[in-house]
Amino acid sequence: MGKLKYSETTALAAFVAGAALAAGVTLLLSPKTGRQIRENIGDIKEEAVEKLKVCAREAKFKLSPKTKPDAFVYEGGDCWI
Repeated sequence: MGKLKYSETTALAAFVAGAALAAGVTLLLSPKTGRQIRENIGDIKEEAVEKLKVCAREAKFKLSPKTKPDAFVYEGGDCWI
């Protein structure tokens, strides 16, 4: 048998096609309506944006040259998504 060589482009195209097919099947078999899914995604996005804003404010305060080194206490794990 001859050896078949697949390029990286072919592998990437196959991956993208598989991902698109999986996404389509998932949406077709989902027990929720499209409106409910969009609302859930919107809620998750809003929560993530709010967490990022809080973390950015805290980082700005902590990195400010006016902030004294002992002005805050690191509690750990409070800024993650």
